[in-house]
Amino acid sequence: MNFNKKNYSNKLLIDLYRELLRSRLVEQKMLLLLRQGKLSKWFSGIGQEAVSIGAAMALKEDEYLLPAHRNLGIFTSRGITLDKLFAQFFGKKEGFTKGRDRSFHFGSTEHHIVGMISHLGPQLTVANGIALAEKLAEEKKVTLTITGEGGASEGDFHEALNVASVWNLPVIFLVENNGYSISTPTSEQYNIESFTEKGAAYNIETHKIDGNNILEVYSTINKVAASMRRSPKPVLIEAVTFRMRGHEEASGTDYVDKNLFETWAKKDPIENYEKFLLKEKVLTIDKIDSLYTEIDEEIDAAVTSALNYESATSTIEEELKDVYAPVKNNPVFPTGTSSPKRYLDAIKEALQQSLQRHNNLILMGQDIAEYGGVFKATEGLVEQFGKDRVRNTPLCESAIIGAGLGLAIKNYKSVIEIQFADFVTCGFNQVVNNLAKTHYRWGQAVDVVIRMPSGGGIGAGPFHSQSTEAWFFHTPGLKIVYPSTPSAAKGLLNAAINDPNPVLFFEHKKMYRSITEEVHDNYYETEIGKARTVQLGDDLSIITYGMGVHWAKEAIDELQISADIIDLQTLLPWDKETVAASVKKTGKAILLTEDCATGSIIAEIAAWLNEELFQHLDAPVQRVGSLDTPIPFAKDLEKQFLPLERFKAKLKTLAEY
Repeated sequence: MNFNKKNYSNKLLIDLYRELLRSRLVEQKMLLLLRQGKLSKWFSGIGQEAVSIGAAMALKEDEYLLPAHRNLGIFTSRGITLDKLFAQFFGKKEGFTKGRDRSFHFGSTEHHIVGMISHLGPQLTVANGIALAEKLAEEKKVTLTITGEGGASEGDFHEALNVASVWNLPVIFLVENNGYSISTPTSEQYNIESFTEKGAAYNIETHKIDGNNILEVYSTINKVAASMRRSPKPVLIEAVTFRMRGHEEASGTDYVDKNLFETWAKKDPIENYEKFLLKEKVLTIDKIDSLYTEIDEEIDAAVTSALNYESATSTIEEELKDVYAPVKNNPVFPTGTSSPKRYLDAIKEALQQSLQRHNNLILMGQDIAEYGGVFKATEGLVEQFGKDRVRNTPLCESAIIGAGLGLAIKNYKSVIEIQFADFVTCGFNQVVNNLAKTHYRWGQAVDVVIRMPSGGGIGAGPFHSQSTEAWFFHTPGLKIVYPSTPSAAKGLLNAAINDPNPVLFFEHKKMYRSITEEVHDNYYETEIGKARTVQLGDDLSIITYGMGVHWAKEAIDELQISADIIDLQTLLPWDKETVAASVKKTGKAILLTEDCATGSIIAEIAAWLNEELFQHLDAPVQRVGSLDTPIPFAKDLEKQFLPLERFKAKLKTLAEY
């Protein structure tokens, strides 16, 4: 192994050694604790320390790092106290996630680190969002994110590289190629000689380096980062290294050619660097022994401290409270003049006024700039606010949703338009595993709104007409909003943008141009989490949302039934108080949704009514939804699929019960 110390000071050379050694000694302590049963799991990075240390030391302390499984050195070299780090590993409340997650599945804005989730690819797209925020703010910074050669097969890797290239984002994509993804060798993972070939496909500068040579890692990243700060662009670096332990300790290493261990043992990053420093007289044996003693004592003290912490406990109230970031309760009520507005106009006006109100708000989506979006909800906004803030995106929902989280980490807001709600499946993992769980796990607010044109009745068929809200209803940490009128659409969208939590904002496509009402012209907000009583009646309660509100009004007018109509407006969390008050008053409840009935949101509410309000009911709770089939294209088939006629029949039966 050839080391080139260039003109680096002895202090830097020793600092690099100290951090390599600290990482290795912590690793060795973790393996001991694992054998003692004091640790449940560990993903060892022994043999790969130079990648983490070289990357962390090459960047400035206020530049973000997004590490992967085996990057302990990122955390130990960024000033995180070891007792807090061990508290995290032991699942103690004093750790970064209060015992709610393990190992490196956390972030720390104080240390400019954002850890991974188990799905490997998402953090790459989050890095893009952080870099975008810093580029917009002209901060001249670099963001570095790490993945393994296996994680680089994920779609997020390719989406992230493509977006970074198109937007010239200063992101270093560092691929830690250790030869195996659990047991799958690189020969079964990709069919190329080097990752440098992948970078070329996206017109990204690429480098291949010896990941065990600390000076090569440090100098390459240091040089690349300096260039990127002057001229923002992404760079792909492949660091070739080897994993000297199993994927995790329980998996063993029987699947690896034993000759590889002998070969790579000779390339140990610490032993070789240590010999070099001794040869160059930068270090002495006594100094090395002193460092070992100093770091060992630091580690032992930290372990003792962390083990003495009480086991993580909590209350139900505390757990529920931490699912969402707190919302500042400063409501803005409607005032001043009003004018007739279509549902679409109200949404567009909310976007425009929120862009004026929040200088840190970014809109992102396919075709939303000059074209104005396929439904024209953003028409004219790019001319007013520019392409930095109203951004066309490539066709990559996952990458853009992940970028929204990255923007939030840098205190930006984002509204992401999914062209049709059906297409959110391409970003599903980001929504339910990244956005939804982040605040609960490590306290980071996720200020992201995802706009989703939804629903049927326009003959668009199975892939452009689905009602997808129930897919997300089961996921704590999300808020789900579904307005049924123009005035609600404007007020709720403004409130969603002002909410520090991930909000899925459903907009019924058929309502865009078919519903008009008087809407206040000035900016205002409608409180999220509150249902709206559309009208009052005595015979029964209709609980619904979206297009169901208009079907309910049509049905009771036609059948001459006196009914409460409760428009949920917010589906998660839903307004139990308003629903309960209505059902207690009327004694009868029927729930209506455009979604398929089985597993729908109204199915859950019906179960809740039966469990909580049974003594107040004078009839069985009824629920009506669309057929349990994909939504068909032909007009008559779609009409049969939708629930309106079945709803009228059940409504009449319930009224007569």
